[in-house]
Amino acid sequence: MSLLSIVNARLIDPASGRDEEGGIVCEDGKIIEIGDIIPRGDIIDAGGLILCPGLIDMRVRTGEPGRENRETLATAAQAAIAGGVTSVVLTPQTDPVIDNVSLVDYLIRKGEDLPFDVYISGALTKGLDGVSLTEIGLMREAGAVLFSNGSEPIGDAQIMRRLMSYAANFNALIANRAVEPSLSADTVAHESNFSSRLGLTASPAISERIMAERDIALAELTGGSILIDLISSKAALESIIRAKSRDLDVYCSVSVNHLCLNELDIGDYRSFAKLSPPLREESDRMALLNGINEGAIDVVVSDHDPRPAGEKRLPYAEAASGAVGLEILLSAGLTQVADGHLDLMAFLSTVTCNPADLLGLDCGRLAIGAPANLALIDPHKPWICESDKLRSRSKNTPFDGRRLTGRAVKTFYKGKEVFSL
Repeated sequence: MSLLSIVNARLIDPASGRDEEGGIVCEDGKIIEIGDIIPRGDIIDAGGLILCPGLIDMRVRTGEPGRENRETLATAAQAAIAGGVTSVVLTPQTDPVIDNVSLVDYLIRKGEDLPFDVYISGALTKGLDGVSLTEIGLMREAGAVLFSNGSEPIGDAQIMRRLMSYAANFNALIANRAVEPSLSADTVAHESNFSSRLGLTASPAISERIMAERDIALAELTGGSILIDLISSKAALESIIRAKSRDLDVYCSVSVNHLCLNELDIGDYRSFAKLSPPLREESDRMALLNGINEGAIDVVVSDHDPRPAGEKRLPYAEAASGAVGLEILLSAGLTQVADGHLDLMAFLSTVTCNPADLLGLDCGRLAIGAPANLALIDPHKPWICESDKLRSRSKNTPFDGRRLTGRAVKTFYKGKEVFSL
């Protein structure tokens, strides 16, 4: 029997709305007491810092299997727990693609000995080809909690209709990128006066709205659920708000990068700020922040996409898109809280109870009997992001050199301290 008590904490639990002083007692990896506790076992004094559920990152790409030079599950775990993340959902973009039961099972087993929970997003189509449907039912039985086509949208509306109808039989959630392929193919930036001056091929924000509207209509037709993944524009958000007002099973996610950065952060062709979707205008960024505060955006993700320096240190148009984010997700969000743009409880909801509810997980909340996956946070701690000190194997981040506010100082997984700053 292992007992751990954390006392003198500010307990924040978005699932219940709890925000109060108190403590938590953990036994054998579970929470057994909350609030006005009787401390026993090993005792940690939180010193008045925030104690909340460990974060759930619903969009994490690693290089395992196939591209371990980018990131392994083990290195991703170290980055995650340093950022207060105790659960991750792996995207299917591996080599080979996670499009069958054996790979789902392999990765779940691979994650069993790591200091965080590993969940799997199975591929919607074989090899992510956008055409041949996978065995969603069998992969769900094997443990997959989400189904997507990674960064490639399902462009064919008839195939998407079949996927939604098929997935509805298993109560499976589908995620699809809000990208209209013919408008966004071979583009590297947001369509604006700024990208025109830089001479960059650009994707209009309306590309997101078109695909979002299509998938909303298909969700209504089939009765299925859809997560409109990685929106980055005010136009797409407005479509989702209208869909939610009609009580459709429509949800959306946004990358923390798009809450903190805009197209001007490309600067003088900074390839480390090349992302997919591209960074958009400041008005889009502010609309996304307001969407979180108003509850219209369900999930914030790191969109962790490790890339070696050789794939990023290229001319902007030739460089790979993507950035590491597991270690930065929490701090980037807390910085927006400190700046007065985000409500703390609203932000924490998008990285704890909301993804847990969408995926049917038992974590993401402070509740008796829930897993003791916890993050102890200093919301006022200033620090400078230095890419070479990040724990990810790859160091590609647009936040290099930026001042951030707030950080996880301790992370607990199944009642055991796995990280201390």
